Amino acid sequence: MTPRVIVVVLGKQGAGKGTQCKRLAQHLNVPHVSTGDILRAAVRDRTPIGVEVASILEAGQLVSDDLVNRLVEERFAEDDAQRGALLDGYPRTDAQAEALDAILGEDGVKICVNLDVPNELVAERLSARRVCQECGAIYRDSDIEAISGTCTNCGGDVVQRADDLPEAIIKRLEAYERDTVPLLSFYERRGLLVRVDGDQDPQEVTADILDALAERGIG
Repeated sequence: MTPRVIVVVLGKQGAGKGTQCKRLAQHLNVPHVSTGDILRAAVRDRTPIGVEVASILEAGQLVSDDLVNRLVEERFAEDDAQRGALLDGYPRTDAQAEALDAILGEDGVKICVNLDVPNELVAERLSARRVCQECGAIYRDSDIEAISGTCTNCGGDVVQRADDLPEAIIKRLEAYERDTVPLLSFYERRGLLVRVDGDQDPQEVTADILDALAERGIG
């Protein structure tokens, strides 16, 4: 069997990970695996793990590494992930990265791309972001009047999420510095880390990532 192509995409919230993963997924013909999407789908579909996650969230607690790892392992067992995946939102910590190594076995992570974006731009992007409550489609606040607050993909309500409010953005950036920044060293020590300037036109960011992948024989 051809080894899986596993690409980890890191970056602060609002760095453009979702946008780039969608573009790269089409290029590499592997799924964009977002742990946020997996969690929401599991809760929506009331899978056994989803029921467990829902009870945790309703209690105002954080979803444990163990549960997230189990969800990711289940996702990798699906047919479309046999060729590989672009990981968005996972791993977030060294512990999750080590769990990912155990899940992947011999396949392993092929490259870790970090999208570098200054905090000021992240805050600007997140505060202007609006999200469909049903399918997760992302809009800018300037789009809301044109679409009348209704998602053009599924008809769901488009809203500003609570974690995109100014106070929440500060906390999310603090959590990123505390929990995820150490991952850069984790992958750098393994010779897998590539830094890409995320403060560019999205097409230019994609081109830089594809160049980095090509240098490693990916794509």
